[in-house]
Amino acid sequence: MENYSVFLPCYSIGDDEVYKKVPGICGLYGKTAVVIGGQTAMSKAKESLLAGIAGSNISINEFVLYGNEASFEGAAILCENTAVQEADMIFAVGGGKAIDTVKIVGDDLGKPVFTFPTIAATCAATSAISAVYHPDHTYRNVRIYAAPPVHCFINTRIIVESPSQYLWAGIGDTLAKYYEPTFSGRGRELEHFNAMGLMISGMCVEPLVRYGKEAMDANKAKKGSYAFDQVVLNIIVSTGLVSNLVDMDYNSSIAHATAYGLTTLEKVEKNHLHGENVSYGVLVMLTMDNQSEEREKIFAFSKSIGLPTKLADFGITVADLASVLDKAASVNDIVVSPYKITRDMFEKAILELEAFNKTK
Repeated sequence: MENYSVFLPCYSIGDDEVYKKVPGICGLYGKTAVVIGGQTAMSKAKESLLAGIAGSNISINEFVLYGNEASFEGAAILCENTAVQEADMIFAVGGGKAIDTVKIVGDDLGKPVFTFPTIAATCAATSAISAVYHPDHTYRNVRIYAAPPVHCFINTRIIVESPSQYLWAGIGDTLAKYYEPTFSGRGRELEHFNAMGLMISGMCVEPLVRYGKEAMDANKAKKGSYAFDQVVLNIIVSTGLVSNLVDMDYNSSIAHATAYGLTTLEKVEKNHLHGENVSYGVLVMLTMDNQSEEREKIFAFSKSIGLPTKLADFGITVADLASVLDKAASVNDIVVSPYKITRDMFEKAILELEAFNKTK
């Protein structure tokens, strides 16, 4: 029998009171922490975090900026920081890039990492991978870890006060976490952990369709709600569980391939968020795979919250598709599929989706 270990995310959720759980949870790993994150993120969380550990045995020795990119070079600089070296543990505060950087640092220095997401745009706070970029902001690769961060503290008061575009993009990215794994794993004999991950992935669609519009309205009003919490949990936690359970072969497919293709166009790369691009890729995927009922559902939902459904939403036309198709058809994300995926299939699906838009 194969021997393996599975480490799943742990998390706490609440308003500012959630940070009062820090001493009891983190105290098992030491007494000193260094906080690393983005400048805005740390300014939003600092007062509540300090209040949360007040009177406890946990102390913070310094607040350190992570840099401006999730890169190996930036992580190496942080590893040389005295405050980082002397801390028992590292608190990662911010969005995906800050958290992914800290995961590199924690792995390199052998220090436990705890995450404090201030936006709900990705599952970086609970996943066992980092998306790594070059210092010039071009994508490099992913770094995979044996386990996710030790614990994630989700402060919904901070997140609901963040710009709504991040939740919006997070919803778009999360949708793919059901459709891609179930597509890639179709017809395959799946081990227990992969099968469990695919079962959990259903949580990455239905709650979003049910609560997504209400959650967006709450975010825009800067006022928390049950619906907002459910969507945040699905973006940060449900996707993290799926990511940690399923093999990389099943983690990404046509939707992300489409998104990578779109980013070959400068106007898309500069003006559109990753999750926004992926949400469009989900529609391309459902079209290609002839999942008409699902496409109808996700199309209607996407329209309801303003996610893109057609090329014009990116400011591009069919004439711009050459590099998009070349890239989409060349990435490793589509290798593990129930059937061979070609450049022509991407083109046909996009054109069919364009025609579908005209009927709505």
